[in-house]
Amino acid sequence: MKKPSLIITMGDPSGVGPEIIVKSIRRWDIEAIPIVVGDRKILRKAEEILGVKILWSDFTSPAGDGPFLYDLNNVDLASFSWGEISPSGGKASYEYIEKAVELMGEGRGEGVVTAPINKEAIHKAGIPFIGHTEIFQELTHSEEALTMFQVKSLRVFFFTRHLPLKIAIEQVKKDKIAQFIPRMHYYLQRLGLSHPRIAVAALNPHGGERGLLGEEETKEIIPALELVRSGGIEISGPYPADSIFWRSFQGEFDAVLSLYHDQGHIATKCLDFYKTVSVTLGLPFIRTSPDHGTAMDIAGKGIANEESMLEACRHAAQYAVYY
Repeated sequence: MKKPSLIITMGDPSGVGPEIIVKSIRRWDIEAIPIVVGDRKILRKAEEILGVKILWSDFTSPAGDGPFLYDLNNVDLASFSWGEISPSGGKASYEYIEKAVELMGEGRGEGVVTAPINKEAIHKAGIPFIGHTEIFQELTHSEEALTMFQVKSLRVFFFTRHLPLKIAIEQVKKDKIAQFIPRMHYYLQRLGLSHPRIAVAALNPHGGERGLLGEEETKEIIPALELVRSGGIEISGPYPADSIFWRSFQGEFDAVLSLYHDQGHIATKCLDFYKTVSVTLGLPFIRTSPDHGTAMDIAGKGIANEESMLEACRHAAQYAVYY
């Protein structure tokens, strides 16, 4: 079987993206061909910090298994500093994403892996998106983009993401949940799970205790699950959030629906912070990313952990076969 090619964006040049990419390439044991879109000058600085030298192949004349580099040469070293949030860093990181989408549209890769971008830098550059997911959805003209976290065998989907908790709770309505779960089911099948077993985390403590600790379970969530179940989807819950993620990790379910941002983030990151990966579904291709930010406070110090980046590459290679 032909090895999939992974387009890997460098992220914000001033963050830990260049470092974790260099560390990942140095340890590369994945059955995939890495194609990094970034700036050679910054990657060279990361190599110097780490005391290594990566033998990059020029992507304009690809041969062999790489690693390949598509050098956009878009960072001015005269004004560059590690750990600095700047408009130029935001602009450069956006340009890497644009090029990745362009390359995927040309059929040059089977999946995309993104190093972290900085939301503040993106906004300083005048780019009107809150994060990677929204950028990719716009650039690919995709109707939807669902976020799934994976850490080892645990998969978690997010019903709501970047919303204040009060507003996220207001979104927990029967019709919205009943519309979301079939999409979740569909994408799990796209990832190779023919008959996915899905569980739903409760919103309230102890699953609401039949209305004693909240009515969302009885009034909105349970009716939504009954509706979805009548359509043939294997769905269970709502289960107390303090146990359902562990139960799924033990193999009882294939995926859990988290109703709000921190509910699923805490569960996955506490299980293994460095091996948690974010997966975007709904795009024309699979996209994964390490589940951490630019870590400006440690950028350029040679201490950033590359495990999540490596895991993101492994999952992208794994799912690209199905997607």
